[in-house]
Amino acid sequence: MSIVYAREDHLGADEYIDVVRKSGLNRPIEDRGRVERMLAHANLIVTARQDGRLVGFARSLTDFCFCCYLSDLAVDRECQGKGIGKRLIEETRREAGGPKTTTLLLSAPTAMSFYEGIRMPKADNCFLYRREA
Repeated sequence: MSIVYAREDHLGADEYIDVVRKSGLNRPIEDRGRVERMLAHANLIVTARQDGRLVGFARSLTDFCFCCYLSDLAVDRECQGKGIGKRLIEETRREAGGPKTTTLLLSAPTAMSFYEGIRMPKADNCFLYRREA
C-alpha cells in the first residue's frame, strides 16, 4: 500500500464526509453547510491518499509558529492500523512549525488508546467549553 501524504490548500466536502463516515469520527456531516465552513476556515489540511483516493486527513487551525489545534484526525477503517494516523500527526506538526509549535488535540474517549499507543504526550492542564450543538 503506497500512501502519499501532502498539505492541501483545499479539501472538498464530499471527500471529507466520505472519510469521516468510513472512519467513525463524530462530526456534523449531516450539515453540509457547517462542514463547508469547517473546511473553508481550516488553514492546515494534511491528507493521506492511496492511488489518488483520500484515505485519511488531519484538519487544523494554526499560526505556523507557536500553536496548532489539530481538530480532526480521520482514517478510513479499512486503512487503520497501518501508521497513517501517526504519520498525519507527524506531518501536521512539521507543517505547523515543528518542535517550536505546540500541537494540541482533544481526543474522543474511544480514541484515547490510539494516542496513548503512539505515545503522544498527555496534558493535564486543559480547560474547555464544550459545544452545545
